[in-house]
Amino acid sequence: MSGAGRFEARDEHDEHAGQGQGQEHGEEKRREGYGGAGGRSDTGHRDAGGDGGSGHEPHGAGGSEPDRPARIPTPRASVEDDGRPLPGPAGVDDLVPVPLDLPHDVLKSLLGAWALAACSAAETAAVEEHLGSCGSCADEARRLREAVGLLHQPESLDLDPALRSRVLESCLERRPPRIPVPGWAVPYDAETARLDALLQDFGRAEWHAPVRLRWFESDTARSRRTTVAGVIAHLLSVDGLIAVGLGLPDPLAEVGEVAEGRAVGPQERTEAFWRTSRFPPSRSVRGPWREQSHSLVRTVSFTGGHSGGLTVSYGDFELPLHDAMLDRAFACWVHAEDIAEAVDYPYGPPAPRHLHTMIDLAARMLPAALAERRQAGLASPGRGRHLNVAGEPGRSLRLEIEGHAGGEWLIPLDSPAAVGSAEHEVAHVALDGVEFCRLAAGRISPEDAAAGQLGDREAIRDVLFATAGLSRM
Repeated sequence: MSGAGRFEARDEHDEHAGQGQGQEHGEEKRREGYGGAGGRSDTGHRDAGGDGGSGHEPHGAGGSEPDRPARIPTPRASVEDDGRPLPGPAGVDDLVPVPLDLPHDVLKSLLGAWALAACSAAETAAVEEHLGSCGSCADEARRLREAVGLLHQPESLDLDPALRSRVLESCLERRPPRIPVPGWAVPYDAETARLDALLQDFGRAEWHAPVRLRWFESDTARSRRTTVAGVIAHLLSVDGLIAVGLGLPDPLAEVGEVAEGRAVGPQERTEAFWRTSRFPPSRSVRGPWREQSHSLVRTVSFTGGHSGGLTVSYGDFELPLHDAMLDRAFACWVHAEDIAEAVDYPYGPPAPRHLHTMIDLAARMLPAALAERRQAGLASPGRGRHLNVAGEPGRSLRLEIEGHAGGEWLIPLDSPAAVGSAEHEVAHVALDGVEFCRLAAGRISPEDAAAGQLGDREAIRDVLFATAGLSRM
């Protein structure tokens, strides 16, 4: 900057530093507008001293000063003091980039960097000036800008969980499968595929992440700690019950307790598998579980759906094959949510039509669960309760499930062989579909279930606790 209105202070050492300089250099400084002793600068302001307003008169013929910053700057003089107009912003003209004179080939090579906003100001100005006169480069620049826009998608890269189902539906509409999957096995096929997709990119840390399995037993919350790999081993063990029912190899055939018939139920098989494993379950368990799930779907598909009436033994109870497949689809979804929660990953519920079939299975199992509560002395005594003749209407509770997967079910309260009747309705319960499923899975307690209730409170309590009692490890 010039010396206009600017004062700089120097110490004594700086003053003597320029005494030995020649007369010629002093004359050059005066010609550049630096006032001498008591002289005036080019702005019309008197400097406090010679040598460009340094505050000291130079010795000799105005020697040069070393190029170093002033130590104690003195107050600035403002042009406002004498009524002169304020100067414009300094260096505005310098901020305007001057386009470079570049040949066509160089400008064309800069189009990619220009589209990514990676050019300097001068290069950007040169490219943009060139685009106004070159049609081929303008077209190329437009295509590059559109391509750059595709690289900055704000949407999540996670695939929609329903994408696989939509693609399959679209394909099947155009070309039906030669061997279709029975409708009652489709939810199991979909849920195992979703879980397998979740496990695909898991590393060692995720496979050993802790998971807590939860369920209700005798109106008491139970839990069991394991890992992600332990959950898949649990699914492998229990799905093996269906494999045995279909005549397929039992994945636990080499486990002594299972081979000897001392571990026949879901929990016993799982505990036996965990105990006899040489090492804690790891990612190696994914392969056998995945292959078994494919074999189950393939086998029931080849039977043409006629095997749905076969029974699958769970140890202390049995289910028809079509209900057992729904039960395993439900367990696969619930345990997939446990895994997703353990690794802090979002996981949605099944498709509404699949969720509806799972809710329907739980509603159909409630009368037997209520009967078990009565036999165990857990059901509360009440007036008007008596066993009904099989097939006759009796006291009923209306179970209303809200949401896309919802509907209404009349649950007979006093006998599993009775028929639900609107005329004998004594209570009404309303629940969200996912909330009802989590209650049936033992993930929430009956007291915490957000249920709308109307009517016989004891009947409502029995149904809510019976729903939680459907859960197991």
